[in-house]
Amino acid sequence: MKICVHNIKCDIDNTGDRVIDLAAKKAGISKDSVLTWRLLKKSIDARDKTDIKFVYSALLEIPRGIRFKNHKDVKVYLEPTVSELQIGNVKLQDRPVIIGSGPCGLFASLLLARYGFCPILIEKGGSIEERTAKVKHYWDTDELDENCNVQFGEGGAGTFSDGKLTTGITDPWCDFVLKQFVQYGAPEEIMIDAKPHIGTDRLRETVVNIRNDIIRMGGTVLFNTQMQDVSFHNGSVQKITTNDAVIPCEVLVLALGHSARETFQMLLSKGVPMIQKPMSVGVRVEHHQSMINEARYGSFASKLPPADYKLSSKVNGRGVYSFCMCPGGVVVGAASEKNTIVTNGMSYYARDLKNANAALVVSVGPADYPSEHPLAGVEYQRMLEQAAFIAGSGKAPAQRIKDFFEGKPTCRFGSVIPSYTQGVTPGSMEDCLPEYITDSLKEGIRSFSRQIQGFMADDAVLTGVETRTSSPIRMVRNSEYQCIGFSGLYPGGEGAGYAGGIMSAAVDGLRIAEKIIRKYSPCK
Repeated sequence: MKICVHNIKCDIDNTGDRVIDLAAKKAGISKDSVLTWRLLKKSIDARDKTDIKFVYSALLEIPRGIRFKNHKDVKVYLEPTVSELQIGNVKLQDRPVIIGSGPCGLFASLLLARYGFCPILIEKGGSIEERTAKVKHYWDTDELDENCNVQFGEGGAGTFSDGKLTTGITDPWCDFVLKQFVQYGAPEEIMIDAKPHIGTDRLRETVVNIRNDIIRMGGTVLFNTQMQDVSFHNGSVQKITTNDAVIPCEVLVLALGHSARETFQMLLSKGVPMIQKPMSVGVRVEHHQSMINEARYGSFASKLPPADYKLSSKVNGRGVYSFCMCPGGVVVGAASEKNTIVTNGMSYYARDLKNANAALVVSVGPADYPSEHPLAGVEYQRMLEQAAFIAGSGKAPAQRIKDFFEGKPTCRFGSVIPSYTQGVTPGSMEDCLPEYITDSLKEGIRSFSRQIQGFMADDAVLTGVETRTSSPIRMVRNSEYQCIGFSGLYPGGEGAGYAGGIMSAAVDGLRIAEKIIRKYSPCK
């Protein structure tokens, strides 16, 4: 029998022996009766900075018949498993096609390949190897490849991020995703960390290993290939046209990512139903990581990993919150169109760089967009990105927080040096963001400074603009995950408006693959 013991609090210097001692005591059993045990989760309780604790959940295997305390922190353990899928009986004439190799497309392809469907995975950008070189070239020279960049290419936008695997969803597929990442090279601690992350460096290696396994199982991966058209017959998918070929298919998975603007337009022209969706826009904020560590952990800072934060506030009916916080990271150029500025945050696995950064964003929605057109949110994003390019004279505009609150442009920076990959132009956020955004950011920062001492430090830096927090559209689909009015068309992940992050996008891709597997059987 297996039981799970939660909320086991230990001093941060304690060893695993102390964890099992406390777990057995909490369960009301003898330590000697525990046959095997392992950690399930580990987190940090830093609410009292004078007495910070590690908090564990542990899985204990005990003989049947042993009596234990059954209360909120001690329960019989139910393994989060995904049952074996029964292949459907609708025979496919063609191989399924997946557009986009981000988490949604990658995991949909992986599951389909394991069940013998030999998927064709199509990616607009290049492989990790090619993409990494092109992104570095962009950061070094400002010469942007609009098809292969931080937004487009193998692994999706999350490849150049912190590689966070946190999510608000509860789904058995989440555990599956973590196990696959570990199987393909991610650090094993992501299985127990309450806030797991891989880091951009380890994530790139893992993505390549998944790709190679998809190919080994009969899948095909086509890089530098863009879907330019899709054809339907009597409401069913018939074929797609790429820049290289015409590919027949009855099943088409749209794992496009949140920046596939050309493809959104093409699909809309074909009658694919789309609606506007709320999103958030704002800036990147940078502090010294050592300050964040001290503010979060006090005297324990030197004994703990780099600290993160997650902050939120409500200002005049709008949400203001931190997003994609990157401890010990760097602010990166993430544009996918020329003459625009887009920021994002990235950390390596070690999280050992000098600055901490996070997006500080404000919720916006259809009422803020320039029209009722389904793609008006895209136009709203583009407007801010072009304004930032102009405000920074081709670089990212950046401003000290002190100057931001005093309403004056920054002339030079203080102790916090902006880390943006292509360099910044000192200036003002008011030159590229609407007043209702800057006013909301000011109120949000005031609120956050009450939660983290030093958050409103004079020399902290804001860099604009952050616009790609999520997709501004949603493709309408039914309970079978198919686009309404189009048989065989499966929109999913962040681009279709059904996910927000690596984990939820991967799970959405797996759910789509599950629907396909249960309905169809592979072609020869």
